[in-house]
Amino acid sequence: MNALTSKVIKAFLLCIPVFGMAQEKDINLDPITITSSISSERTSKTGRNIYVIKGEQFYNLPVNSIDELLKYLPGIEVQSRGPMGSQSDIVLRGGTFQQVLVIMDGVRLNDPNTGHFSSYFPIIPSEIERIEILKGASSAIYGTEAVGGVINIITKTFAAKKEARARNSVAQVSTGTFGLLNASAGVFINNGKTSIGFGLLTNNATGQQQRGIKGYFHNNTATISLSHFFNDNWQLSLRGAYDNRKFAAQNFYTNFTSDTAQEKVSTNWSQVQLTHLSQKNTQRLSAGYKLLDDNYSFNPHSIANQNKSKLYQVGITNEWKIKPQTTLVYGGQYINKQIASNDRGTHSLGQVGLFVLANQKIGNYIALSPALRTEWVENTGWELVPQMNISYRKELFQLRGSVGKTMRDADFTERYNNYNKPIVSSGKIGNPYLMPERSYSYEGGVDIYPGNSLKLSFTYFQRFQNKLIDYALTPYSDMPRKENLIPSGSYYLAKNIAKVKTKGIEAEMQYAKAIKASQQLFITLGSVWLHSRESDTIPSLYLSSHARYLVNCTVQYSISDFLISVSGIYKDRRPQGDAPAAIAKFTTNYFLLNTRAEYYVKKKTLSVFAQVDNLFNKNYSDLLGASMPGRWIMGGIKISLSK
Repeated sequence: MNALTSKVIKAFLLCIPVFGMAQEKDINLDPITITSSISSERTSKTGRNIYVIKGEQFYNLPVNSIDELLKYLPGIEVQSRGPMGSQSDIVLRGGTFQQVLVIMDGVRLNDPNTGHFSSYFPIIPSEIERIEILKGASSAIYGTEAVGGVINIITKTFAAKKEARARNSVAQVSTGTFGLLNASAGVFINNGKTSIGFGLLTNNATGQQQRGIKGYFHNNTATISLSHFFNDNWQLSLRGAYDNRKFAAQNFYTNFTSDTAQEKVSTNWSQVQLTHLSQKNTQRLSAGYKLLDDNYSFNPHSIANQNKSKLYQVGITNEWKIKPQTTLVYGGQYINKQIASNDRGTHSLGQVGLFVLANQKIGNYIALSPALRTEWVENTGWELVPQMNISYRKELFQLRGSVGKTMRDADFTERYNNYNKPIVSSGKIGNPYLMPERSYSYEGGVDIYPGNSLKLSFTYFQRFQNKLIDYALTPYSDMPRKENLIPSGSYYLAKNIAKVKTKGIEAEMQYAKAIKASQQLFITLGSVWLHSRESDTIPSLYLSSHARYLVNCTVQYSISDFLISVSGIYKDRRPQGDAPAAIAKFTTNYFLLNTRAEYYVKKKTLSVFAQVDNLFNKNYSDLLGASMPGRWIMGGIKISLSK
């Protein structure tokens, strides 16, 4: 047995407890989703691999931020540069971090400056109704960036139903080693006509010692939202949020020993949705505005990069129930992206998308979902993007398949990074001549439901990509623009890689049981095997860093007034370039385990907990050489009230 096989077996064994004595209990492992087709459908009717998690799970797991929650969900790879919301890249199905679209209540969050900011969610955990993760091609519905998949956050306020009264609040505070002080508080009230939600999440620490500075962070999110039904037909929903993150960013973007970077990112978010409901039609008008300020200082002696990006968007959809077996959804979207930067310059870009999709049931078992989108990007013109999904569900199993085209245009960093500096001696260089990515994805899978408590899923997929955008080591003589470069410099140029083929296999398990009256067990387990092959002889930077083999798992076990939860992850991947010995090395494989033990002093109301992140004190880095924290011990109290 080789070392890799041994580690994989260890990862699985640590995630799977014995649960053979469980008794039957109805558990919904086939929830309603809106992400695959905008209209409400059971996941087994969509033809897609979709994972849904309730927002309330955040407070039961050993996580401190939403990106950490995603890290342990089946099939998602989160490449972290810093802890507890400092910065993470989200990867689905072996793509780059720019190939995942993040949306909230149907409005996109991806920043026009860089995909590195996709994990800065302007929402607090207590206001999340559920998170839906759609894996695979989705550009026919959502447009650019939806290559590897879509992460859709559905909030309680925007999802509120008329006459559905609710009142709940939660507050949690914790402290720990390395000057840790975290707190969160949220309130949601629905009187059957008007809903309101508001709250705060703050994570702070002086941090563990790094090479040049301590890995400190001060990450804060505050949000307020309101939804009101004027009558049975009209609903107006509003949200405003402010997100501010200040953190040590040493070696987040470079592998230089002179890098002792610090970064501050602040976001203002506004969102509105007007919904009209009738017997056969649901019409929505949505709009969003995002203003992001990024201040990045490479070291105390350098001039800080100051980037201000803006994102305007408006969309309209109509969901038309033609007959019980047929639903047609169509609509349009306008997006305007802007940036003003002392490093990247001043630029703007407009996009328009028009789409139509159908949900057609054939008999009792078959569901078809064809979709077609035409997308206009200001600097490249029109693009036609088709997709077809099919599902066959009968009793204990579902067969599903999907084929679709995707596209992605370069962000402002890929086009203009280091564009305005007088002299650049090394580093990543933007390329204004980049062409859009195009890819074709195919997948087939099966879901098995042996009982009410267990779901097993298996998926095989392939993605054929043309002109994929990534950074590759490029000699000075081959640089398309040399105005501020030097012949002896070492440069990673953003370029279109000719062809990339990615194939993989996903295996997932969800298990939820009541064991007698006072015990419950909840398990999720996912594994992904991936292989990517590039036509270019020089490996690209971010594509080469995805896990070749990934296992992530979560286990929750409650008995009487005790709750124990464990989240684990195992990664194996090829090296991402090289770094000087003086900085943290890129870790090719590692296993992490976080644990949390909670005791309810007053049932379902007041509890105390202890938590350990990185239980085995693993020294690792996900990207470049950005050192992640070792073992971190913390504890606190939680108060929950609901009615």
